[in-house]
Amino acid sequence: MEDENIAQPLLRKQYYDSCPGCKVDQEKELKEDVSYPNLLFIWIAVLCTTLPIASLFPFVYFMVKDFNIAEREEDISAYAGCMGSAFMIGRTLTSILWGIISDRYGRKPVIITGIISVIIFNTLFGLSTNFWMAVSMRFLLGSLNGLLGPIKAYATEVFREEHQALGLSTVVAAWGVGLVIGPALGGYLAQPAKKYTHLFPKDSFWDKFPYFLPCFIISAFAFAVAIACTWLPETLHNHNGSNESTFNGEALENDSSVAGKNKIKMKDESIFLNWPLMSSIIVYCIFSLHDVACQEVFSLWAVSPRGLGGLNFTTDDVGNILAVSGIAIIIYQLFLYPLLQKFCGPVTLIRITAVLCIPLLQCYPFMTMLSGFNLYMLINIASILHNLMFETIVTCLFLLQNRAVEQHQRGTANGLTLTAMSAFKAIGPAGGGALLTWSQKRSNASFLPGTHIVFFILNVVEGLGVLLMFKPFLSVKKKMSSEQLY
Repeated sequence: MEDENIAQPLLRKQYYDSCPGCKVDQEKELKEDVSYPNLLFIWIAVLCTTLPIASLFPFVYFMVKDFNIAEREEDISAYAGCMGSAFMIGRTLTSILWGIISDRYGRKPVIITGIISVIIFNTLFGLSTNFWMAVSMRFLLGSLNGLLGPIKAYATEVFREEHQALGLSTVVAAWGVGLVIGPALGGYLAQPAKKYTHLFPKDSFWDKFPYFLPCFIISAFAFAVAIACTWLPETLHNHNGSNESTFNGEALENDSSVAGKNKIKMKDESIFLNWPLMSSIIVYCIFSLHDVACQEVFSLWAVSPRGLGGLNFTTDDVGNILAVSGIAIIIYQLFLYPLLQKFCGPVTLIRITAVLCIPLLQCYPFMTMLSGFNLYMLINIASILHNLMFETIVTCLFLLQNRAVEQHQRGTANGLTLTAMSAFKAIGPAGGGALLTWSQKRSNASFLPGTHIVFFILNVVEGLGVLLMFKPFLSVKKKMSSEQLY
């Protein structure tokens, strides 16, 4: 009799007919295969939020110039920078709030609200008649589009544990696609009355609002996505009006067990006391700062004259290199990353990738010794490898962050991550640009002359990220097995 009681599980799964989260859990339990419709939902939702972020970069300079707000031509870049930062500032201020809302009311309402904000404010941005209207629309778009944090939580919850890496890979891959397609739409479709006079006559609506067409195309896509996402399954549990995970509900019903008491304690614990989460967020911020600084340095370094230690590339050359890297990211994230993560585990994969990135990055200054086809081929290979390494690190950290919290805190956790990352990414471009300017003034220095010092300092930041990936700083949730992690 005693043996029978021991053999019984302490916690039994209990599903509620009226709970959408329970329906998703039941489907995951019965179906071992990946749900491709859910992958498609994630893909189009992330693409919808990425396109308006990146689409303005090719035409923002000309848009500011048309507003006639800059007294001198040299001031246009400063105003353009303010317009580009408005979205990020808005997202920094509201990401945690949207995460809390998604934990309270569900992932689906926040995702659809974010898509609707794209439809409204991206359209109004294209119809802006002055600088301040454009900045306001970008700020509101960033503030009200809280989609990215909840969609990462959703990508973790809608799939079985063995497929969570694929779900988060889809988020990163869709983001990469948006960063390629967005600038292409902005570049080809802006000022259509000047480029395609046979389709868009002079003095027409399209001539009066020369930057509306790319915004309209993106907003029309967002409208279709909003309709499609009405069929999005909700993953948040709602038991008798209370949002909680199935496992938490079971713990409350079995609070006489040790596991049940631990679950109750975890539910009441502040998210800021969750060191596995906070340590992974800090590491993510370090790597994000490194990445955005690298992006800024690479673009400026590539177009700099040879006399200043650059490659003397054109903007088209840089765009082509980044486009090739974007295509490589898509293929890698969808087909190769899940296999690597399954084989190595997220922590080991981050450590290996970050260490390999250091010698790769330090090779960049030596590429100025090459020219022609050899230079172009080598810089493409280096750019692809560097971008794939960063995407690997980011996706693994997403996986650690989402596994470090229970479902009732996952939206808030992703909102906190997004807020911290946005703040660090606001520092990176200015720091990278200032660092490159300083390095070009010391081209004759005896120690790490010219751009060698830039990539050395970037590697110091990368090295700090590597060190933080080890104990005692990095902590992981105990329920993850050592096989999964190491």
